[in-house]
Amino acid sequence: MIATLASGLLNTLGWTLDIEFPDAPKYVLIVYPHTSNWDFPLGVTARHAIRLKAHYIAKHTLFKKPFGWLFRGLGGIPVDRGKKENTIRQIAARFDAAEEFVLGMAPEGTRSKTDHWKSGFYHIARAAKVPIAMAYFDYPKKKIGLGGAFYPSESINEAYEQIRTFFHGKQGKNPDQQGTIQPRPGR
Repeated sequence: MIATLASGLLNTLGWTLDIEFPDAPKYVLIVYPHTSNWDFPLGVTARHAIRLKAHYIAKHTLFKKPFGWLFRGLGGIPVDRGKKENTIRQIAARFDAAEEFVLGMAPEGTRSKTDHWKSGFYHIARAAKVPIAMAYFDYPKKKIGLGGAFYPSESINEAYEQIRTFFHGKQGKNPDQQGTIQPRPGR
């Protein structure tokens, strides 16, 4: 019922889906470009339309009252980056403990333009031994896609090259705010 409503809403708004699920029950799903507050509700609607049970990590303060229940209900996992716990190890353990687990991440880390991506998605996928899949919002074409899954090698630069190739030509709502697809310089 929810999938039908979500699909209907996307169709009414003129959006189409281009979905190729990875051949794996567990994966890290990176989403790009992330340039607008509209990306979250659009992504949640698409997630329901394709019946994807995905989780995401977010700063722990979002999970407090009054909306904490909503963020948890949408698959949120609170993370306190101020604590000295190893987030990568914690998330890899969640992958290990589950038969199926999808973790969605926006590597830009912000809706503003950045000169690099955060590389946590790469390190989590390597630690959990799961593939990286990619999802996008292409606003000019009104298309939401998922595909391009690959297992990351030891070379972070090789991974970023595959990612750049997949996302080439995809435009966010505010294309001038799209971050550069590269690891932090010096890494």
